[in-house]
Amino acid sequence: MPQLLIAVLAGAGIFAASRAIARTLEAHAEANRQRAEARKRAAQAGHHPKDLGSLEYDSATGVYRPKATDA
Repeated sequence: MPQLLIAVLAGAGIFAASRAIARTLEAHAEANRQRAEARKRAAQAGHHPKDLGSLEYDSATGVYRPKATDA
């Protein structure tokens, strides 16, 4: 009889774990869909991210700024 109880508890644990994993995967998929939709809307509106190149820390002001090019 204890073996049956252990099997039932193990089955319930596996079921609960699979449900938790499924919810996590669905949440990640939804987040990816929302990110893609936001990128799509931004591209349609003409917003493109600005490429600043490499940044360096300016200790005088405490912020990061684009690296000065020596050209």
